[in-house]
Amino acid sequence: MRAFALSAVGRDRPGIVAGVTGVLLDHGINIQDSQMTILRGRFAMTLVVAAQDDTDIAALRADLEQAGTGLELDAVAIEEIGEDAEDGPDPSHIVSVYGVDHPGIVHAVSSALADRRWGITDLDTRVLGDESNPLYMMVLEVALPEGTSDEELSSVLSTVGDEQGVEITSRPLESDTL
Repeated sequence: MRAFALSAVGRDRPGIVAGVTGVLLDHGINIQDSQMTILRGRFAMTLVVAAQDDTDIAALRADLEQAGTGLELDAVAIEEIGEDAEDGPDPSHIVSVYGVDHPGIVHAVSSALADRRWGITDLDTRVLGDESNPLYMMVLEVALPEGTSDEELSSVLSTVGDEQGVEITSRPLESDTL
């Protein structure tokens, strides 16, 4: 089996998921992981898919491009990620950020984490309220290396929160058991 990352972006409308996944089904492609969302009327999907070794990737790519054109998507891309692609680290904490919207919040938080080699496994943001009083909300899942204390994370985030004028909280992530 070969693994691929597929992404598609475009104006939201009914049928995007059905159109893209129909092409995948026609080529015998299995969806393994997916993330899809709508951001201000733009639909975005990212999939990790598995294809048989003998899958005609050129034909798959052409069919995806044709479907993307028919669905009026801005972009559709598929690239092989290789057999050595691994799942990332498991998230260990949830970080929540709230405050008056201004440029630099995402960069400040993500840089503080990256400087310590703490990984972000998921990140969602929203601007709430109206233009006269925009409130910024960001929720992250982060993966801390074993041995990193909750207090160390809180201290780093407190510094960023003070610098950015936002409230930042964190808590350990409860592990799900299936």
